[in-house]
Parts: sequence; structure tokens; C-alpha cells
Amino acid sequence: MESKAAFIISKNVRVGDYILKMKIGEGSFSTVWRAQHALSGDEVAVKQVCLSRLNRRLKSSFDCEINLLSSVNHPNIIRLLDVFQEDGCIYLVLEFCAGGNLASYIERHGRVQQQIARKFMQHLGSALEILHSRGIIHRDLKPENILLSSQGDDDSVLKIADFGLSRTLHPGEYAETVCGSPLYMAPEVLQFQKYDDKADMWSIGAVLFELLNGYPPFNGRNNVQLLKNIRSCGCLPFSQRILSELDPDCLDMCSRLLCLNPEERLSFDEFYGHRFLR
Repeated sequence: MESKAAFIISKNVRVGDYILKMKIGEGSFSTVWRAQHALSGDEVAVKQVCLSRLNRRLKSSFDCEINLLSSVNHPNIIRLLDVFQEDGCIYLVLEFCAGGNLASYIERHGRVQQQIARKFMQHLGSALEILHSRGIIHRDLKPENILLSSQGDDDSVLKIADFGLSRTLHPGEYAETVCGSPLYMAPEVLQFQKYDDKADMWSIGAVLFELLNGYPPFNGRNNVQLLKNIRSCGCLPFSQRILSELDPDCLDMCSRLLCLNPEERLSFDEFYGHRFLR
């Protein structure tokens, strides 16, 4: 029987030193709350994970998430403030990002200017440098898992969040588990093939394309149709108007990130050193 904590819905409930105010996100085994410290009043986000819902693989990824966040203090990675267990659930207390997620940002703004896309890619590259140095692949990079520190365009900082599917991958190793979100999932993952950190680079390319266009690069009624659309596309589906406005370096980065063959796709080092970011 699952704990009563797993069924908190709307009224303010206290867990540990925090008051859960409002649900702001939900996954298959976790719920994210907007919360407040009971004494200081500081606003935070609290990720509630019910242990009964975790299988062995998910438990391993969750441990990877806690280990990473507890050892990192980086402006472009969501900051972990506290961890505690209560009533069969583990609670991760995270910094609250007032700007919401990148998906909502794109929905509000539509396509962004190239200079904003460049700044956002620089932020993501800085965060990925930490993951790359530790041999960690995220496996679910998408606009919903990228948060903005504030609502202002000029001073907002991107932060990668939700490492619930992440895992460590040593050089020469490959992962096999199919996970992530199809619209941002690399084709080798969609095809149930082995993959490495190049799968994250495809996801970054999909995010860049969406920033520049206001919609993801490929779509489909199901995974089979999505994969067919990816394979049949000879070039990225930019409109002629947008093509004429973009710097060649921007187009080069986007096309080389969204490369069907992972061996020809930009590596992290090639991405981070690309002229578009410099």
C-alpha cells in the first residue's frame, strides 16, 4: 500500500520543514511541488519520489540524480538544497525557478531571436560540460526539463533539471534502455539500438531547432511515423524566411547536431567549441 504522502493533491500539507503549496509537475514516479520553508518562508521546489514506484533501473537512475546534484554547484544545473525521507517517499528540495520551463517560454514567445538562442545554447553547453566530465548522460533533455531562473529575457539563466533518467556511461560503453521523450529522442534510441552521449547531442539539436522555429524539428502520430519522417527528411525543415535570417554557423550547428548517423553527429567537444557559441 502506498503512503498517504503519495496522494497529496491540493491543500497545503507540511512535510519535513516545508509546506507543499501547489503541484507544478508530475512524472510516472515523481511529483514536483511549489513549496515554502515553514520558518524562513523561502520559496523552493520539492520533488516527491515514492519509493514503491521505483524498479531497480529507476532506483539506479534516481541514485545517480541525487549523487550528481548533491556534488554540483553550477549556475546552469538545478541546485539541490536538501534531501529527506518521510512516509515512504524521498523529497528533493530544489531551488525554485520563477521563469518556469523552456517549453512554456517558447509557447509564450514563439521563435526566439538568434542571439537569445545562442545565449541559451551557451548555458546548456556549460551545464553539459559538467555532465560530460563525469561521464553522465541525461537521456531526457527537452524544453520541459530546462528551467529559467527568472521571467526576464535579459537576465534569465537556463538550468538543466530532472535527472531521473540519467546514468553514468564510461568511455566505450553503450546504453540500451529506450527512454526519454520521442520528439527529442535520437533516432538510434527510437530504433532500439545501442547509444552513447551522442543521443544527448541530438536532443540539444532538437531544442535549438525549436528555439529558432517555435516547434520541434520532426513530428509523427507515433514513434514509427516519427522515425520515418526523420529518415525521409533530406534537410532540416526550416522555412525559407527563417533560413535567410540565420547565420551560417547557426545552421551548421543545428544540422550537424540533428545528424541521423551518430558517428557524424557533433560530439560534445565539437558542440562546445563550435563557432556559433563563440
